[in-house]
Amino acid sequence: MIIDPWVLLLLVLAGVGAGLTGATAGLASLVSYPALLAAGLAPVTANVTNTVAMLGTTVGAAAGARPELAGQRRRLVPLCVITTVGGACGGFVLLLTPSDAFTAIVPWLIGGASLVLMAGPRLRRLAEGTEHHGLSPATGVIAFFIGVYGGYFGAAAGVLMLALLVTVWSQPLARTNAAKNLITGSANLLAAIVFSVTGKVVWPAALAVCLGSLGGSWLGSVLVRRLPATPLRIGIGLGGLGLAVVLALRA
Repeated sequence: MIIDPWVLLLLVLAGVGAGLTGATAGLASLVSYPALLAAGLAPVTANVTNTVAMLGTTVGAAAGARPELAGQRRRLVPLCVITTVGGACGGFVLLLTPSDAFTAIVPWLIGGASLVLMAGPRLRRLAEGTEHHGLSPATGVIAFFIGVYGGYFGAAAGVLMLALLVTVWSQPLARTNAAKNLITGSANLLAAIVFSVTGKVVWPAALAVCLGSLGGSWLGSVLVRRLPATPLRIGIGLGGLGLAVVLALRA
């Protein structure tokens, strides 16, 4: 597929916006996926191209949040492995099955996760004393299914993961958000590899969005460090609810 150079430039700018919103709010696909559709890509093609492009968001966010990621390896490695496997499963599900049923469920997942995220501190207080130094089975199972969702569709997978992490971890939101970016990015990894060998990825578009998302996600990670936690958490939750409504209307 040949894409006009001006369209590619707009996709780079969309990538910047996607990286910025992805690193701060977990809503990267809210920007990048519609941009790919506007560039003329069919829905499934746009989805798989977007999954590959969002690897740039993961790299940029990790580079910008190195101080927040310090000391979290013990927690991150198991969850990254789990979501990587889940993402690969989600990628295969997308390629092998019709999407109608799952698409109908997605808005409810995002809306519920957004409400959980906004109520996170209260839920954390209710669960006080239950935090595991390792990985609890329930957290691992939920993370796996978020990984499946991330590989399948991905929009607001970061909101789902952040909602999970704020209820099981007691630490500043900036550190949890940095961990979320890496964990959900892992879900894209194997899914992106699966998609890259199917011939469905439009590589000029994927590279354009990826390039922009590198810079945008790095900037987003720096901004999160300076933003107050409560308004940021509520803003992310409201953004997720808005996306849930839009997807419900489309479904």
